[in-house]
Amino acid sequence: MSSSIQKLEYDVIRHQLTRRDSDSHKGDYGHVLVIGGDQGYGGAALLAGKSAARAGAGLVSVATHAFHAASFIARCPELMVKAIDDTNDLVSLITPASVVVLGPGLGQSDWSNVCLQLTLTHLAENPKPLVLDADALNLISQGAGKSELEKNPDVIITPHPGEAARLLGCTTSEIQANRVGSVTRLQEQFGGAAILKGSGTLVCFSQGQRLQVEQCAHGNPGMATGGMGDVLSGVLGGFLAQGFSVQDSARLGTCIHSYAADNHARINGERGMMASDLLDPIHQLVNA
Repeated sequence: MSSSIQKLEYDVIRHQLTRRDSDSHKGDYGHVLVIGGDQGYGGAALLAGKSAARAGAGLVSVATHAFHAASFIARCPELMVKAIDDTNDLVSLITPASVVVLGPGLGQSDWSNVCLQLTLTHLAENPKPLVLDADALNLISQGAGKSELEKNPDVIITPHPGEAARLLGCTTSEIQANRVGSVTRLQEQFGGAAILKGSGTLVCFSQGQRLQVEQCAHGNPGMATGGMGDVLSGVLGGFLAQGFSVQDSARLGTCIHSYAADNHARINGERGMMASDLLDPIHQLVNA
């Protein structure tokens, strides 16, 4: 399948963010479920949940380790937070969700593996849009859940170069030496949309009989800090929940995430930027 490369810019795609109907309600804008936050990694799942809400999802739930649940509610009461001690608890949350974001802070423990395998097994039988990030990708690169994942066509994966190398069985240097070829291989392997993060983030998705690769025109070195990928995953989930296609969610999410970082840097500078600094700029950009 051949591919072409285009530039991805906020001003070119912002027209897709149309005004909402005056009589709409929260049910019209979907329900995101974030699954992650193993013990010691709770911040990632919290960032993803808040980002999904800022991107415009009508409802956001977070399934996380029991260690974090109370603090999540204290930090963001708008999130519906459930401590996952029993696998039946997780299934009951996946069923009503319209979109699943799997991976932020997931970890690689026994708890993590159970959450991943159960989620992918359930979605293989009951497909719905899925965003895969962080340790979800690392566990999949080790062989977990690959056969189940093949049965879900509406997937967005969001690896950084190291995660991409593990998924493709090569080195990070090889990924960076051929980023376009790498993101193309990722899309061909997983379907849906592949986002290869880094300087000049690439988005790849199928467009008829060819693959479309777009390079984000935004972003800056201030984004080289923990939690940025978790924010992106939440934003992607938020757009999917609102009914945007996998392709448009990947394009809008990538572009707005990076452009929000640029807007913050113009005022405050790049050094010292934190992932949570992007929440307000994202809120502004989805309403521009």
